[in-house]
Amino acid sequence: MAFKSCLLALLLVVFVTQRCIAESPGLSRRSFPNGFVFGTASSSYQYEGAVKEGGRGATVWDKFSHTFGKVIDFSNGDVAVDQYHRFEEDIQLMADMGMDAYRFSIAWSRIFPNGTGEVNQAGIDHYNRLINALLAKGIEPYVTLYHWDLPQVLQDKYEGWINRQIIKDYTNYAEACFKAFGDRVKNWITFNEPHTFAIQGYDVGLQAPGRCSILLRLFCRAGSSATEPYIVAHNVLLAHATVADIYRRYYKPTQQGSVGIAFDVMWFEPMSNTPEDIAATQRAQDFQFGWFMDPLFFGDYPDTMRTRVGARLPKFSTDEAALVKGSLDFVGINHYTTYYAKNNSTGIIGFLFNDTLADSGAITLPFKDGKAIGDKASSIWLYIVPQGMRSLMNYIKQKYGNPPVIITENGMDDPNNPFISTKHALKDEKRITYHNGYLTSLSAAIREDGCDVRGYFVWSLLDNWEWAAGYTSRFGLYFVDYKDNLKRYPKNSVQWFKNLLTSA
Repeated sequence: MAFKSCLLALLLVVFVTQRCIAESPGLSRRSFPNGFVFGTASSSYQYEGAVKEGGRGATVWDKFSHTFGKVIDFSNGDVAVDQYHRFEEDIQLMADMGMDAYRFSIAWSRIFPNGTGEVNQAGIDHYNRLINALLAKGIEPYVTLYHWDLPQVLQDKYEGWINRQIIKDYTNYAEACFKAFGDRVKNWITFNEPHTFAIQGYDVGLQAPGRCSILLRLFCRAGSSATEPYIVAHNVLLAHATVADIYRRYYKPTQQGSVGIAFDVMWFEPMSNTPEDIAATQRAQDFQFGWFMDPLFFGDYPDTMRTRVGARLPKFSTDEAALVKGSLDFVGINHYTTYYAKNNSTGIIGFLFNDTLADSGAITLPFKDGKAIGDKASSIWLYIVPQGMRSLMNYIKQKYGNPPVIITENGMDDPNNPFISTKHALKDEKRITYHNGYLTSLSAAIREDGCDVRGYFVWSLLDNWEWAAGYTSRFGLYFVDYKDNLKRYPKNSVQWFKNLLTSA
């Protein structure tokens, strides 16, 4: 009898706890300013599939993912979650939750299968259908022009982002999109995470196109980790600024849209209070976020980069610096986690890597004295530290003059565990706790600290193909059954968001 009483009490606690979680206590629409935008985010290669339909050309990720050993589960994005064919179904899922917006990327190779030349009308038609279907449901499109899927032909022709020709070809592509979609698309993101694809693609070689020279070139056949990441980033900044200038001159007067970039930004805390670790923490941020933000707001790279990289860091001409500076209408932030940073006092890293990590002189880790900085998600790099969101927003406010910010990605993943049932996989209370914590932190940054943040996009609506992690990682609010026709099932977090977004 006593056992039954205890069991009933325990069940009551579990029920009340889950009910409280589902009702998102203390957090509602009113926790954010009027007009604050909630949405979900995706990318073309991770979602669309249909890689050989509609005239689409091959991309660097098509080649990379089909190269043995590059993706952990040997999968690829040929089908992904088939949103190319199922976008109407997925838009309805967004509408049912009460989402205001959808951030998706256009595949450059659907518009220009050869990277340049003649526009592919089938690609234009597809994105017109997608945009119109979103607007018909009252969902605002936020369009990313480049989410890592460079047309393979441009990589083969002149090595893509390490050649200045890319600026001209990217500008031509962006203008084609402004002309075709700008009457309805008012929010443009020129690049997704340029820091990530500069580092992962050209420094450590773990993502397309897989160039590097670290560790005595054990992983890559070609590349220079000491120079190419900086060249790529420089060309990205010039491409963005050129496109932003063209938009402002020729399209904004009639289309009335805005242009930004989505940056990947960890927050860093010093490993200790020593001057060396505090300085290293700032260097870690300079070599991640300041690398792009300082040119965009101040006209040049951070002093720490100029000093430590030297002649390997490209220079802006006077005209280029003027073009880049002030070329953002808003700052997109993809923020997931927080790490500790410490001074690199050993020369081993420089010897083995000779890259941006060695240049920064900072080591970043999620552990301190053997203790993790927060609870861990599935991804090896993702630790749950909600207060990092508020700290990062205040850093942007203080250093860059409180520009308009949109959280263009935030979320966490569960493992794709083949040994648990679908029913069990839908119980994602950890994800609910994650979003509740990060949104509470974000609300405090806005309401209490005056940070100018205007939107929040969840990564992601659906479980999807996660780059080098393949299908081993599940970030979605909706569970995708990869074994049964990619059926979508709502996780508990769907109801949590629905309650939040419909709350008074």
